[in-house]
Amino acid sequence: MNPSAAPPARVAIVGAGWAGLAAAVRAVQDSHHVTVFEAARHLGGRARGLPLRLPDGRELRVDNGQHILIGAYTDSLRLMRTVGVDPAQVLLRRPLALQFPDGSGLRLPDWPAPLDAAAGILAARGWPWRDKLALLRAAAGWRRAGFACAATATVADLCADLPPRLIAEFIEPLCVSALNTPMAQASGQVFLRVLRDALLGPRGGSNLLLPRIDLGALFPEAAARWLEARGARVLTGQRIDALRWQPPHWHAAGQAFDCVIIATSAPNAAKTLIQSALDAPDSAAYRLRRWSEGTARLAHRAITTVYARTRPAPAGRALLHSPMVALRSAADAPAQFVFDRDAIVPPGPPTGLLAFVVSDSGGERADLEAAITRQALRQLGLRVEPLLTLTEKRATFACTPALARPALAIAPGLRACGDYVDGPYPATLEGAVRSGWQAAADLHTAGLESPPQAGVVQW
Repeated sequence: MNPSAAPPARVAIVGAGWAGLAAAVRAVQDSHHVTVFEAARHLGGRARGLPLRLPDGRELRVDNGQHILIGAYTDSLRLMRTVGVDPAQVLLRRPLALQFPDGSGLRLPDWPAPLDAAAGILAARGWPWRDKLALLRAAAGWRRAGFACAATATVADLCADLPPRLIAEFIEPLCVSALNTPMAQASGQVFLRVLRDALLGPRGGSNLLLPRIDLGALFPEAAARWLEARGARVLTGQRIDALRWQPPHWHAAGQAFDCVIIATSAPNAAKTLIQSALDAPDSAAYRLRRWSEGTARLAHRAITTVYARTRPAPAGRALLHSPMVALRSAADAPAQFVFDRDAIVPPGPPTGLLAFVVSDSGGERADLEAAITRQALRQLGLRVEPLLTLTEKRATFACTPALARPALAIAPGLRACGDYVDGPYPATLEGAVRSGWQAAADLHTAGLESPPQAGVVQW
């Protein structure tokens, strides 16, 4: 334990997604007594594994949505190592590539930054030289400005002078995949932060890291084993609808805790604290309501993943020229990316399974599946049969300019974490992990000092 930190405390963490489990690992490392409550029977929140049965009867583990990590996600990778997961074994590392089925687009070499980005832009296939030079000039300007811009600027504002082809084939797919928000509405400052960390970080920061195992096994399940081996409790099927303040503790599930970290989704966190405010003293209720009302104002966007099998499954050859391929997206072609499962997971019997990702998705499932079936035939030359379609309706918050995101600190003894809380990143696994780690690191300032007087909440 850090000698400058507070004495061990009883800590409740509500939610066992990546943020909550990151908070739990940090709290246990600091010798706190940790109990994790998870309403579902599975761990991982919106980043978890699910079963999928193929037409031939085989059952696979897939994700509730195709996720990508990048080499710049240093906290996520460090945390995986902490709980005994070797990223080199479970993640397929590839240099950043945003290439289309015809091979056009950007592919970075495995060089130190920023030489990899410069070389990749100069070697990009299908881009005229004037477009390449325009992008290099823009990137140099962003770097000179410290990758900062006006808080009200959108990505469209940042890129207004770039050629239309670059916007359509590079900026727009990168923006919608990273921020899940159309570039005309997306925060320019957050977009620049993602570019800075990916392109100017250590070598490999821009690399794509594609999970070779399902997201539940990638971190949450290993984290739970690590926590339980060190005395923490991880309780599934345990819903916490409200907290109760009884001096000098917060109470959850009939137990008293020195500190509670709310690590559920933004809508669920707001609902829990609104309910908690009903029986709280006035000063406490005001804090809970104010935080909840701000959180409830966040707009959310959906992401859809369509798992589809090729018909028939080609034997002995890759379905795509790369494990991840960019697609030209339009109203009648909704997917921005497609992933070849057989090229990502460890070797085994071929499945012919592709994952089509539709960021900022909308519409009915049947319509999406039909459109993707046509898009696969037109752009990939493949006939596909959708097997499973998963839509996370509140997958991310809308990452708009000057967005007021909820604070990590709610009140003494009460913290929130998740990919939506105040921070530099959009709704990503790295953002979730960093927020959880910070929430637990701040426990010594979270109201664990002298207990309030009986019947009084000190704020």
